[in-house]
Amino acid sequence: MKTFSLTSFLLFIPLLASASPTGQGQLQTRGSTQITSEQIQIIAPTSNTCANPPAVGECATSDSAASSISKSFQTYGVTNKAEQAAVIGLMAFESGDFKYNKNHFPGVAGQGTRNMQSPTFNAKYAASIPALADSLKTVNGDPAGTLDLLRAVPDYDFGSGAWFLTTQCNASVRSQLQQGSQAGWEAFITSCVGTAANDDRKAYWNRAVQALGQ
Repeated sequence: MKTFSLTSFLLFIPLLASASPTGQGQLQTRGSTQITSEQIQIIAPTSNTCANPPAVGECATSDSAASSISKSFQTYGVTNKAEQAAVIGLMAFESGDFKYNKNHFPGVAGQGTRNMQSPTFNAKYAASIPALADSLKTVNGDPAGTLDLLRAVPDYDFGSGAWFLTTQCNASVRSQLQQGSQAGWEAFITSCVGTAANDDRKAYWNRAVQALGQ
């Protein structure tokens, strides 16, 4: 290694993968935006089927999830594997393995998408999508109507996680998250998402780290 200059090292040696905090796999610092159905099934074990869905019209299979999540990572430039794992783990947890895209418990009007965002964030998200400009005028700020516009298009529905990460999380949180450590993930959940980094959420994140490290 000492025979290489720093420039040569950067040009010819790939970035080293950082070890998963749980030892379940390794995450490369940067990589493809492509997510597979098989990876989604590791993260969200019941996403292989939509038979007998708990909420009619809301369930999405791993195939659909993988396709739309891949597009969202490309759209918002999310290439860091640690960030991808955090985003997918969060969405899978919030949506119950992608069985829901609308808040049912307790039933907050306008809260939803696969990221289960609040109505306030959904309004910001919808406003950022040029193709929805005319439709947003027709719903006139109604939270439920805005959510329905986002849920109607799978790429918008699944795009909320990547949008939230890249537009609502500050640089410090993202920098920590990109390191792939548990502390970085916890900072993302507590400081940006604004909720508890509990064991249930952590289990989804651990599976996401495992899936994307393969």
